[in-house]
Amino acid sequence: MALDLNQAALLFELEEVAEREVNRHLAVSKDWHPHDYVPWSKGRDFAALGGVDWDPEQSQLSDVAKAALVTNLLTEDNLPSYHNRIAGDLSPDGAWGTWVGRWTAEEARHSAVMRDYLVVTRGVDPVALECDRMTHMTHGFQPLARFPHGTGAAFLHTVAYVSFQELATRISHRNTGQMCGDPIAEAIMHRLSLDENLHMIFYRNICGAALDVDPDQAMEAIANVVTSFQMPGAGMPNFRRNGVLMAKYGVYDLRQHLEDVLMPVIRKWHIFDRADFSGRGEAARDRLAAYLEDLELVQVPRFEEHRDRSLARDQARGIDRMRRPQTASAV
Repeated sequence: MALDLNQAALLFELEEVAEREVNRHLAVSKDWHPHDYVPWSKGRDFAALGGVDWDPEQSQLSDVAKAALVTNLLTEDNLPSYHNRIAGDLSPDGAWGTWVGRWTAEEARHSAVMRDYLVVTRGVDPVALECDRMTHMTHGFQPLARFPHGTGAAFLHTVAYVSFQELATRISHRNTGQMCGDPIAEAIMHRLSLDENLHMIFYRNICGAALDVDPDQAMEAIANVVTSFQMPGAGMPNFRRNGVLMAKYGVYDLRQHLEDVLMPVIRKWHIFDRADFSGRGEAARDRLAAYLEDLELVQVPRFEEHRDRSLARDQARGIDRMRRPQTASAV
């Protein structure tokens, strides 16, 4: 059993796996074009070109759909931060460099198609959206800054994090599309969720291979990531408000995080069936198990109790955040 492999050694040990996974990804992924998904015929000029600026009545999206689309779009906008971290932890050469380039190019489509859809259909205020983009991208996001960088641990934390995060994003995208009440928006978000699923598989398989190469260190990274997980949208303007709406109405909530994101990946890695950990790896696995138990028995029920009370209060007040506007100006 290899122990405490550093960054270069880990990359070397896993390069054959990375090459296999890149080839698999290229064989199954399908090219698509953002412009094909945008209803351009619904567009019109804004005031700067002699048209009409945005007005809230022009949007045909519910409050929940707006919150989810903006959150997902601003998350995708921050691609430079994610690329910087992943490119820094992987090699620019060989299969690693090929993957980083391909992954970045595929992810860049996501913000393009979502923004074009929202602007053309006047789903949200484009000025507020642009201001939020500037703020979020200026600050960036470093979800792994608390962990050691420049060591093997940094690489393992990165691939462990994106194994979960890509799956979480897939679920958020898919559910967002279903909340929009628009088949075009649903088709867009479905397309993005397919990309995110393939990205998740790459990272999940790399991290799974890392568990075989360096079980203890990989297990520590997984436990650290799971017990302090943040979505990449954390820190964006209005993230708390929008995140609450999304959780409250089932776009992405704590039960989904546990049952649809954490547990499927953990089971795929056979975390609780492995017998190749030393005391160090066992301690990390025990820490993970305790966290998952608390999530299942305490945190999820508490969240659902609070959510149900809040929904009941809204219903009593006649508030329906899922209702689409009954009338809207033609676009």
